[in-house]
Amino acid sequence: MMAKPENSWSDWLKSILEQHETALVRYACRLTGDVEVARDVVQDTFVTLCRQGPGAVEDHVVPWLFRVCRNRALDIIKGRHPDCPITEMENRMPDGHESPGDLLERKEKLALILELLETLPANQREVVALKFQHDLSYKEISSVTGLSVTNVGFLIHTGLKNIKERLSVEAPPRERVLRRVK
Repeated sequence: MMAKPENSWSDWLKSILEQHETALVRYACRLTGDVEVARDVVQDTFVTLCRQGPGAVEDHVVPWLFRVCRNRALDIIKGRHPDCPITEMENRMPDGHESPGDLLERKEKLALILELLETLPANQREVVALKFQHDLSYKEISSVTGLSVTNVGFLIHTGLKNIKERLSVEAPPRERVLRRVK
């Protein structure tokens, strides 16, 4: 009879690890600037989760994981603020048929957006990444960062506005993209 709750606990933990480990490592890497340190931070995060148990965090596990990960990373870097460049981002292409030119244009815009994201101030970069890479709500981002929900919204809005303005100036017109293909 006791084996079932234990299996349930380990299954829950395994599921959480499988779902969130990669995102947490990416997030910690952005904070610490070092993938090995990021992995240690995430390991510490999951050790802390094991101490908490599912009952304490079950209804808010994702923001809890990011908050603990963030706090541990900030403890480690103590005043340093380097960022790990985004090395990967899910490349979600629509299922429809795109021409090679459209596909190339989309990939170039994505590359430019990622470059522009790296130029944002650290606080804007962090909340934008939590929103769009990790799909957290404003309330969850607020819980992770300790910022008010209003401040989170302002930082995301300002960061996206900055990227949009620079994208309209720096994005290559479609004709130039197509000429490069030929």
